[in-house]
Amino acid sequence: MKILLIILNVFFVSFLDKPEKSAPALSERAIEQRQKWNIATDELDYPVSKLYLDSLRAQGIKIFHTSRWMNGATCEMTDSLAEIVGLWPFVTNVEKTRDNNMQHHYPSPKRMIENTGTRESIIPAIQATDAQLKLYNLLPLHHAGFKGKGIVMAVCDGGFYNADALDCFRQTELELGHFDFTDDKDDFYGSTGAHGTECLSAISGESKNYSGAAPQAQYYLMRSEEALTESPKEMDNFIAALETADSLGVNVFSASLGYFYFDNSEWDLTQNQLDGVSTRISCAATIAARKGMLLCIAAGNEGTSSWRKIDFPADADSILTVGAVTTDSIIASFSAYGPSADGRVKPEVCAVGAGTTLISPNGNIIKSNGTSFATPLLAGMAAALWSALPEENAMQIRERIIRSADRYDNPDMGQYGYGIPDAWKAYGHSPTEHIESVADYPSKAQKVLHNGQIVIIFQGQKYNSLGQKVQ
Repeated sequence: MKILLIILNVFFVSFLDKPEKSAPALSERAIEQRQKWNIATDELDYPVSKLYLDSLRAQGIKIFHTSRWMNGATCEMTDSLAEIVGLWPFVTNVEKTRDNNMQHHYPSPKRMIENTGTRESIIPAIQATDAQLKLYNLLPLHHAGFKGKGIVMAVCDGGFYNADALDCFRQTELELGHFDFTDDKDDFYGSTGAHGTECLSAISGESKNYSGAAPQAQYYLMRSEEALTESPKEMDNFIAALETADSLGVNVFSASLGYFYFDNSEWDLTQNQLDGVSTRISCAATIAARKGMLLCIAAGNEGTSSWRKIDFPADADSILTVGAVTTDSIIASFSAYGPSADGRVKPEVCAVGAGTTLISPNGNIIKSNGTSFATPLLAGMAAALWSALPEENAMQIRERIIRSADRYDNPDMGQYGYGIPDAWKAYGHSPTEHIESVADYPSKAQKVLHNGQIVIIFQGQKYNSLGQKVQ
């Protein structure tokens, strides 16, 4: 007797339209922020048609998640059923995004963007993190009381092993929730890897020996990277994370993930596609930015590889793509090159990604390398800056960061981009106004009420929330 083995693969099914106009898939916080920043609700905010999804389910098709921005669904079915679905009048395309015959561990650094480098324990001392925060002059903002309070972040990665047990996170009680967009069976905080935990520590870790870039920001943790395959489905998982973050009203989204080649070479992407519009994942990143989120995406670690260029979705428009430097402002050789295929500056900015001080899942302070770790540092800076300027929108915060960078007037089209930003300058002050007094800053600045507004007095001068001098 022959045993027939039925192989179920994963497909992205694209729909023709959205015939039902149900309520936008947005939380109360998201709606309030859209109103605050005059961001209109449109077709992209309406969920995928329930009628269409029910038609898939009626055929026994499993739906992993949907995309309201791409108007489609990630589904599991046989190849033969996929051909039938492709003939339905309301379906415009059926694209295979994972071949379950090809599942295996893929030991590539491109998925979770991390250069293995040196991972060594170091002497616990607050100076270890001070060096990486000082590089982009974040400490004055911290000393002024701006550490991300009121800002909601999302960290999207491949695993957050033990992140729920570390004192440096647990004591802050800032995690708002977590989401797993993969179909792996791993426990979210269990065997999913350490990479996300270490990225999170660059943002939120805080103890007597360590300080992240935005230790008072609240955050969601999101897992989109799968363990056994490298497939386009993971890019659709990433889009699901973006859309969920948008619906929750997330302000800053940090992701140290990138793609360009896969288990099946037929799916591989090309450098000509690095134009921000040729892939779903890059289009979705741009949409997220236009919907009010500030996206910080790792450039990638391909600087010394044959690829050399940034990964996807680092090519997206209106985001901050982040390269890696040392604490001495020297570019890391592995940091990926720009520009985008259509000539935009990429990466936009850089942060410490060579010898980054982090917290490991066992609670040790370590150093590691990768644009993976530069990215959450930059995202944390953005959150701290935004907490100081809560009335501004994502594009304004992004523009402040770029304009503050040390190569803004003469950007490097290779690895530096606009260079290393200056958080205090981005806040509105000239760097020369504090450069000799950083160490004394806490005792030399104070917040007071002036004409009904909170102002900061520094060196005898009053500054408003925009960093502008006031009388």
